[in-house]
This record gives sequence, structure tokens and C-alpha cells, in this order.
Amino acid sequence: MNSAVRRRPLAAGAVLALAVLGLPGSAAAQQTSAPPDSPTATTASSPGEQTEHRKQTGHGKQTERGKRTDPGELIASEPSAFQYTPGSPTPTKAWKITYRSTSADGSSNAVTGTVIVPDDGNTGTRPLITYAVGTVGLGDKCAPSAGFPDGTTTEAPLVNAALVRGYAVVVTDYEGLGTPGDHTYMVAAAQGSAVLDAARAAQHLPEASGHGVVPESPVGIMGYSQGGGASAKAAEMAASYAPELHVKGTASGGVPADLAAVADSLNGGDNAGYLLMAAVGQNAAYPHLELDKYLNDEGRELADVVRNECAGTALEAGRGKTIEDVTTSDPLDQPDWQLAIAGQLIGTERPSAPVFLYHGDADEQIPYPVGQKLRADWCAAGHSVEWLSLPGQSHVGAAIQGNGPALEWLGARFADQPAEGNCGS
Repeated sequence: MNSAVRRRPLAAGAVLALAVLGLPGSAAAQQTSAPPDSPTATTASSPGEQTEHRKQTGHGKQTERGKRTDPGELIASEPSAFQYTPGSPTPTKAWKITYRSTSADGSSNAVTGTVIVPDDGNTGTRPLITYAVGTVGLGDKCAPSAGFPDGTTTEAPLVNAALVRGYAVVVTDYEGLGTPGDHTYMVAAAQGSAVLDAARAAQHLPEASGHGVVPESPVGIMGYSQGGGASAKAAEMAASYAPELHVKGTASGGVPADLAAVADSLNGGDNAGYLLMAAVGQNAAYPHLELDKYLNDEGRELADVVRNECAGTALEAGRGKTIEDVTTSDPLDQPDWQLAIAGQLIGTERPSAPVFLYHGDADEQIPYPVGQKLRADWCAAGHSVEWLSLPGQSHVGAAIQGNGPALEWLGARFADQPAEGNCGS
């Protein structure tokens, strides 16, 4: 395969290295998230205020039966728990939620997530961070909400760093993780919607309101790797999609803003499993792409693993594979696939609130120039961007090293301090 053909726009962000975080990993979260119709779930008791607001702002959608649905509307909630490592209970309250969001085609869907608040006696309005996790896998058992109760969700330590600062956090499971259908992995609009609607739902969860999570709460958006892409897209969408949210800023790290630029570093390498994960994700959002008709026997077998397992298993199964190894013909030669992938580019719209971007210059999974390009695009649009380069840091190292500065930066935004940015340096 020559270089012109191999530079394919099919790639993804990466899961945090489990050894570095000292966790057994998301693949170890074997409990399955409860679906929206779970008998253990209780219907949310007071979505009236959010429904009325959506009517006023015009963000409700009509279903086929004519019933109005509103992005961010609570469908159900049930008590949960949060541990940042196995056997480490935290002074928090947590609830698993199911809420309305929007698929890439504009249709209404149901997404699950987790609302976590410090149990510190503070009942006054507190900041809310809507947090987007990095790659966990496509199987329902991999959803962040499945691992929070026993401490096996990989990024729980990073989430805990926000909680100990007194912030509330809501973590989306994204579309298709713990709910019917394939996860729309690396589909920008679907991920951005899920992140923003999680904040809406959290602000109208009655149980959280007594802990200071209310519609007036200032909102920060945050995420790394896949979550970096989801949070960055949410930043671009916020003003038009969720204008009622008081978004103060977005902190995004290791952002896979340009899937085409990431693909060369993954195809045929140790992390090649992300390629098929992203292909399955695109096909989930756009069924007309008909991924299965391009796959050979090996590709269909690998796709089955990818659809049902967590990141570690999927990566091991796909290690060293090229697109040629798993297909009878390359779908990325087709205009419909090219159009779908091009639609995932981030950096084409100006966010409505300041942004903090961080990236390791030794990132082996999402090339450093991809982050630099996103910064340049937003700076060229006149946006306030604070850029943090992390010398010598790998993809995982930057996730850990950048988390504290990102939270400090968001704290300054919550305190209404001006964001000066560093586009000129």
C-alpha cells in the first residue's frame, strides 16, 4: 500500500495506560450498565423546568408519534457509587442517569451517565464539570458507569481530582455504551451532544440539587483523548446546541482533531485496533456506509470482538493489522466514507468560551502536530486558547501531567478570572 493510499482518515484516540494509573483497566469492568428500561431504574421526578426551557429555546424534537423530546431531559435515575480505585470509597454521592441526547443524524436517543457530587455538606451552587472519558471500548460492559461503583473505570482518579476540589462531575457513557446499538465511537457530533446533554441532565437531577447542582451552576467541559475530541466538539457546539448552559471554559487534551492525520500512526501498528473501532463507530452513526460488506472473514471476526469487548481486548486482537488485512476492498476509497470521515474534523468552528489545550510532544498515538493544528485553527479564528505543551510526555504521560493544570485553569474560569490565552507565543 503506497503512502497516498495508506494515509486514511480512519483513526481514534487512545485509552490511558492502565499500568501508569495503577488500575486493572476498563476491560475489568465486567458488570453491564442497566439499560433505560431497567427495572431498578426510577423515572426522574421533575423534568418540567428543563422541558419548559427547551420549549422556549426551541431545542425540543418531535418524535414519529408527535411527542416532544428534549435533549438533556432525564428519563431515569438510580443510586450509584464512586470509587477512584478498587476498595477506595469516596465521600461522594452518585447516581446513574439515563437522559435524552441527539444522534449524528439529528434524531433523539437515550444515553446513560453518572452524576457525582462531593458529600461535603455544601448546599450552595457549585461548579459542574461535564467530563468525557478516553477510549474504554465499544462493549456495554466497558461503560464508565459500569466501573465507577467498584473503582475499575480507568479515569476515575482523574475524575476524583475534580471532586476533591469541590466540583460536581457528570460523566457520559456516550451513545451506544450501555444502551442499544453500537457505540458511535469518534463521531464528533454524537459525542459532543452526549457531553452537553449530560450537563443539562445533571442540572435537573432532583437528588443533586441539594448538593448545589442546579441550572445556574457554572459549567466546565473536560476530556482527554477520545474525550478530548468529544469535549472539543462540545465546545464548538455549546452556543448553538445548549445556549442555556453557563459554559465557562473547556479543557481538552490529546485531541484527535483530524482523524486523517492520526491514521498513519495507527495503521499496522500496536494500536491498529483503534482503526476498526472507529470504523464500527462511523458505521453505527451512518448505517448507509455498510461496513460489513467491505470486511473479509478476518475483519468480520475482529469487528465482532471490537463491538463487544473493552479496549484492551480489542487492541490485542487488532495488533499489527492493516486495513488491507481485514477488508476485501478499502471502504475509504468510497466517496460516502470519505465524506463521513471528513465530517469529524474539529477546529472549523469557534467555541463560545475560552479553551485550554494540552498535548505531549512525544505522543505516540495522537501526533503532536494534530494538537498544534487545532490550536492554530482556533487562534486564527480569534479565539482565546491557552496551549500547554508537555515536553517528553507520551500520550498517557500527558493525560496525567496535564490533568492538574487543566483543573486549575477551569477553576480560574469558575472564579470569573479573565482568560488571556497564549496564541501569540
